[in-house]
Amino acid sequence: MNRHGLEIVRYGINGVVATAVHYGVLTFNLNALHITSAGAANLIAAIFGISTSFFGSRFFVFPRADEAIITQALKFSGLYCGIALLHGLVLLIWTDRYGFDYRLGFLIATTLQVLLGYLGNKFLVFKT
Repeated sequence: MNRHGLEIVRYGINGVVATAVHYGVLTFNLNALHITSAGAANLIAAIFGISTSFFGSRFFVFPRADEAIITQALKFSGLYCGIALLHGLVLLIWTDRYGFDYRLGFLIATTLQVLLGYLGNKFLVFKT
């Protein structure tokens, strides 16, 4: 497999690991720490998942990155804030405005998220 193909496989692995961390921390927050708000528990868990995604991207997916870690972290945060807003906008328009099924809207938004996340990380954040 060529370098680009391996990079995409590593991106997928990183996404699965970050999602598992997010879900694991969410479950721990709800069941072990007894945080009563699922929203608050998820917000805390998202910080762990996003951090895992950043470090996995920097050291596993795009290990040739040379820029300072703080600069990359700021770019990564900005990219993912933008993607999160886009994700919400897709559901707002798809479901709230036009009344289409939210599950399909979520799938569309998540597909955009994965594509934009990969491209944004590759060409803007880690510049490989």
